[in-house]
Amino acid sequence: MPHRIYLDHNATTRPWPEVIEAVTYHLQHSYANPGSRHAEGRQARKVLESSRETIATILGAQPEELIFTSGGTEASNLALFGAALSMNPGTIALTAGEHPATMESCRSLKPRGWEMTVLPVDREGRLLTLEGGDGSPLAQVKLATIILAHNETGVIQDVRPLSAICRERGVFCHIDAVQAVGKIEVQFAELGATSLAFGAHKFHGPRGIGGLLLKKGVTLAPFEFGGHQESGRRPGTEMVALAAGMAKALDLWHRERDEHTARLKELRDRLEAGLLDRCPWAVVNGSREHRLPNTLNIAFPGLDGEAILVNLDLEGIACSLGSTCASGSTEPAPALVAMGAPPEVYKASVRFTVGLENTLAEMDDAAKRIGQVIARLRGK
Repeated sequence: MPHRIYLDHNATTRPWPEVIEAVTYHLQHSYANPGSRHAEGRQARKVLESSRETIATILGAQPEELIFTSGGTEASNLALFGAALSMNPGTIALTAGEHPATMESCRSLKPRGWEMTVLPVDREGRLLTLEGGDGSPLAQVKLATIILAHNETGVIQDVRPLSAICRERGVFCHIDAVQAVGKIEVQFAELGATSLAFGAHKFHGPRGIGGLLLKKGVTLAPFEFGGHQESGRRPGTEMVALAAGMAKALDLWHRERDEHTARLKELRDRLEAGLLDRCPWAVVNGSREHRLPNTLNIAFPGLDGEAILVNLDLEGIACSLGSTCASGSTEPAPALVAMGAPPEVYKASVRFTVGLENTLAEMDDAAKRIGQVIARLRGK
């Protein structure tokens, strides 16, 4: 059995040992309800608020702007539904190829009277215009959402022009930064958005915890009901140990962010070079300049992506065809279709996402194994 090489870090990451240690410690020692008024409860509250301050500081936000959630999906749902239910229906603007957590939330608002307009992207996956795909201007828009770093292609958007227009027109602007936080520098205040979602398991934190940054002074209509936790914005007893684990993971990344970024880029570029050397006809999808340092989305035209995926798994390579949240769908990757990729490209595209646990030797080995699989499927 060949040594398995994990190249699916945009789907999830293994928690760092220090994170597991932090979660385990606080499960044992900070187990009390942080809403309780006894000494044990006050200790749990202290850990929760310390974690909140650490995370907010790293992300350029104020501690009171951070709402703890169960992950990025809930965070985006909280923002989009909370904003939509607090105003009269109008138009939602979103970029083409959004994550299912965003797209399905927007679609579910249509029976409530909301319309959708899609902001087109160019062939590199970058935002092309601040008008809808049907030419409709943003003048009709009440709610806008944009993905900062795409989960499938790794393409990074410059969200500031859109957020600036939204501020001028009083439009609620949400950013899906789930794939960005813990991989690139993200500063909430500088981005100028109303809200921003992220999830810990994308940057070696524990699963089941994430956050929503909500600009100070902005209120959301509740769509979940219960207690008054998180300043009345998200009911349910806060998960103290997981919050501490998320803070630890983000802090570990932040301390050596430049070194981590350089390391990921070195690994990705090594794999990309190895694949293009063996398959010079392959097509790299998305911007080569504006993308996450760990993400390589590459097509092998003429082959079937599902067949590639199955054969790579048998060869000990863990990767994906795109968003894990859309796994099992027979539809082509929306992001690649939006970029104008032809069927022979989007049907043969595979996503490889490296992590800090990978090595250069693994990249060489992976390129060799992938090349052999591609040659075999082509009948060469």
